[in-house]
Amino acid sequence: MEEGELVAERYRLVSLVGQGAMGVVWLARDERLDREVAVKQLLIAGSPDKALATATSEEATSRAMREARIAARLRHHNAIAVHDVVEHDGRPCLIMEYLRSSSLDQVMIARGGLPPIEVAAIGAQIAAALTEAHAAGIVHRDIKPENVLFNEDGTAKITDFGVSRAAFVGTVTTTGILAGTPAYLAPEVASGGPAGPSSDVFSLGATLYTAIEGMPPFGIDDNPIALLLRVATGEMKPPERTGPLTDLVMWLLHRDPAQRPSMMTARDALAAAAEGEPFPVPRARTGTIMLPPPRRRVGSMRTVVFALIAVTLVAAGAALGWGITDGESTSATPQQPGTSTPGAPPQQPILAEPTCVASYEVAETWQGGYNATVTIRNDGESTLSGWTVRWTQPDGHQITNLWNGDLTRAGTEMTVTNAQWNTTVPTGGETSFGFTANAKGNNRPTPAVTCGQR
Repeated sequence: MEEGELVAERYRLVSLVGQGAMGVVWLARDERLDREVAVKQLLIAGSPDKALATATSEEATSRAMREARIAARLRHHNAIAVHDVVEHDGRPCLIMEYLRSSSLDQVMIARGGLPPIEVAAIGAQIAAALTEAHAAGIVHRDIKPENVLFNEDGTAKITDFGVSRAAFVGTVTTTGILAGTPAYLAPEVASGGPAGPSSDVFSLGATLYTAIEGMPPFGIDDNPIALLLRVATGEMKPPERTGPLTDLVMWLLHRDPAQRPSMMTARDALAAAAEGEPFPVPRARTGTIMLPPPRRRVGSMRTVVFALIAVTLVAAGAALGWGITDGESTSATPQQPGTSTPGAPPQQPILAEPTCVASYEVAETWQGGYNATVTIRNDGESTLSGWTVRWTQPDGHQITNLWNGDLTRAGTEMTVTNAQWNTTVPTGGETSFGFTANAKGNNRPTPAVTCGQR
């Protein structure tokens, strides 16, 4: 294809927009309707599935045309419209809405991780388009930051409907080669299973996770097979910045497709979160393997503790020897703490218990509300198995949403216990929960919090 070339006797190519693994995109003018359009020529012959690309090129082109025509049925203001599907030089071309835009990955490069509430608003728009697509029997299969676009007024739109399947991207091909990045694939797809609406839900969750954290949930790796293995086994890095979206994002990223919400439910929950309203999330959402957080080095402290225990036992033995003369006990010598009486079984040394320490911090404030984070730290010498945090909420401060814990209220007395995925805190480790609250005025006190083992 060249500048000035006429495609399908209607679309005049103006300038090259970009080129990738899936195809070449041109800015073109529709000479019949006198409007700008994008022309995307799919590179079927470049598919990594060589058997499909060489032996059945006509069949592949036919399939691409069919998939694109299905995608063209979707009409939604949060989806890039497919106007037409034509063939040019033996290859299928999608004639799409042309949007002078920036993509989500470009925004992330410029700004870094985005605030959770802003990401919720973006996610609600994309989920709205995907809800319509699923209702029409259309599965996207390739949701990722590069395929989320923003127009000049900030409206989010999802693009490349039908392209991924037509170009065999984002799935395992007949030769066993993975086409495209696995970073946003659902585990069941990474394991070779078919894509469906629930895998779109997972990919949306992975995209939102990335927008907030600045990194995909399974990380990045120069070795795509190693990354694919992490995706297939569900070894995910716990989110650290998702704040009020933590529960919802982890629900979208559930390893079991049957436990994920529908796209419609995800849309409604994200829209509520974007408005700062509570949204229902099932409590039992585990299934994804969480990689443990980094642990601080505590070996030297443990060495000191065990050394002190050894010294205590030696001192106890010496005291016992001093208290016995010629087989007779001397009652005047008091029994030392931690020693054993003759004939009694020896006592085991008592190891230090975990020490639960909690700190409260107001992270963000706005007119009529704020966001607070409570960090739980284990300063003891044994693992903390379950924790409970208590504090008195200031008058007029109403918690609207809490994540990473279970909240019980008794008037102004707040009690938060661990969630299923952050029950255990290793020695020297920490975890946290957070919440949003409504409050009148600008008073943002920091209440005293107490922490204990459950």
